[in-house]
Amino acid sequence: MRDGASARASGTRGGASAGGYRGGDPVGYPAGYPGYPGYPTGHAGGPGGLEGGAGGAHGGGCACGDCPHGAREGHRRAVAAFLRRRDEFAAGHGLPAAVAHSVSASRQWVSEELAQAAALVAERGRAEGQAWLAGLWRRTAGAVWACVVLLLLGQALTAVGAGWTSARTAGLAAALVVAGALTAASWFHRAKGGALAPLIGEDNRLSTSRTVAAGWVLFVAYSVLVLAGRLAAASRHRERDALISGLELARGAGVVTVLAVVCGIAVLVRRVVGLRVLGQRLQKVRADRPRAADLLTDDAGRGTFADIQYVVISGVALLFAAVRLARRPDQLPDLPWGLAVVVLVSAATYLAGKYAEGGRPVILSVVRAREAGDLDAPIRTGDDIEIRGAGFVPPGAQGADRLARMVVRVGAVHVHVPLVPVPGGFRNPTDTLLTVPVPVEVEPGRVEVQVVTAAGVETNRYAVEVTE
Repeated sequence: MRDGASARASGTRGGASAGGYRGGDPVGYPAGYPGYPGYPTGHAGGPGGLEGGAGGAHGGGCACGDCPHGAREGHRRAVAAFLRRRDEFAAGHGLPAAVAHSVSASRQWVSEELAQAAALVAERGRAEGQAWLAGLWRRTAGAVWACVVLLLLGQALTAVGAGWTSARTAGLAAALVVAGALTAASWFHRAKGGALAPLIGEDNRLSTSRTVAAGWVLFVAYSVLVLAGRLAAASRHRERDALISGLELARGAGVVTVLAVVCGIAVLVRRVVGLRVLGQRLQKVRADRPRAADLLTDDAGRGTFADIQYVVISGVALLFAAVRLARRPDQLPDLPWGLAVVVLVSAATYLAGKYAEGGRPVILSVVRAREAGDLDAPIRTGDDIEIRGAGFVPPGAQGADRLARMVVRVGAVHVHVPLVPVPGGFRNPTDTLLTVPVPVEVEPGRVEVQVVTAAGVETNRYAVEVTE
């Protein structure tokens, strides 16, 4: 019965899609969406443009790949259309008559339709992420030069009454050198995020450890450049000797220690995460694009204590060191050992958090799914089974396109986990429970069940008995 319904669902798929969605679009987009008939594919002011007038700005819906506004608008429309269709299916609307009579057939049809729609949403999301990264280098360069302007204004305001000194000139010159270097780095890495490219991890998220380390590296480099500028402007031997003695380790031991530790943490964390991913003890899913919130949250977007305290304490220590440099520009900032130890404890806490996070997904039990009114019975081919456990949905894989990639091995047969929508989300799959049918290709007897998550991590094998 289930096989026949599945075959009918597959046979009616092509003809039912158009009837099940508005305008015949496979994800319910209104007529005129990019890549579909009736959509104007040009820019504003050109043939098929969104707005009249030569040389007009992009209208927000163009299909070109290098327009961040068009990519952003395309992704927004794709998400809105997908959410609308998901909620329609959750309410029981949009099903063709050929599959509406069968629970298993309608579930399969809905799951495949949502999976295809989610794949288009993911494609639009990746296009938006690439366009966002391509334009990020200008924003990072602008932010760097804005900091230089703020420094100049601050120096000008504090110089009222006290007068302009060589230390202020050296500080401004050092800022110009650092800003120029960052701008050049942004241009050379303009397709990968500009100056933020070294801070983006392999999962396309901003790395907390690399960002903290980069902050300390830039600060120490700026401090040395300030001393170098003052040394170049010094005319007396005693002043030059005092500036050179300001670079002695005894005066900057705290800053140097913190710099060494945070840089070592950045390298070690990358190694730890890589080994845990290869050992299937940590699940990592690539993000569409990096976000500033990545510094304080985990892959699922939840705030994490280890990351927050590391960023906050390091930021406070950097601010203190900057004030010390402003007050004593003739030596490396003498970070007090008490504050340096606080930063080291924070770094150790962050590293311990990286070791503790994650874990391999596990199957705890497999039972026959029972609906109201069903009789108790053993597992047979065609029945639904509930797989109970933990870690089935990796952090950051809550999107429908990632959920659709989950697979359950039942014996030698690979079964894709069906997407079961509910208003606002999905009832299946979840992080602790999966429901899949036992295919008729499974031979009766003792078979092993294993889940493969969206991150490619395999669970333990769980043996069940399948009867005829």
